[in-house]
Amino acid sequence: MRTFDFTPFYRSTVGFDRLFDMLDAGQARSDWPPYNIEKRGEDQYRISMAVAGFAPNEIELTQHGNTLVVAGEKKAEKEQREMLHQGIAFRHFRQTFNLADHVKVVAANLENGLLSVELVREVPEQLKPRRIAIGASVSTPAPAQDNKPVELDHQSLERQSKAA
Repeated sequence: MRTFDFTPFYRSTVGFDRLFDMLDAGQARSDWPPYNIEKRGEDQYRISMAVAGFAPNEIELTQHGNTLVVAGEKKAEKEQREMLHQGIAFRHFRQTFNLADHVKVVAANLENGLLSVELVREVPEQLKPRRIAIGASVSTPAPAQDNKPVELDHQSLERQSKAA
């Protein structure tokens, strides 16, 4: 049950539909296996998950657009054991993380029962902020600078000064 109405925000925001949909859904997240999300730099993140007892071939990481899915499926053992106490859960899991735009997985390691997933946000050059000079045309790209010396004669300088 939702106790907050997001309708006023829909009227004053553009492009945040996905965020409000996630807040609207309010899906309960599974807390198993336990995990940490760490910010390691300006555009670097790490997800660490405690997956004791799982081998690398029993864990699958998949990124579909802005969604990272980490799933683990324990293979059935060949021999049946009689457990006197079972405190380590070997149940299957599926954990979903919603990633921001332009965030991608760059590495994943499993060491000592801890799965570490390294993430980096790489904003394409065309989407980064750029300064635009006043009076410059934005629709046509600026010509490339060739750095060749230009010889100007006296008559062309006079014509430029009269035009200005």
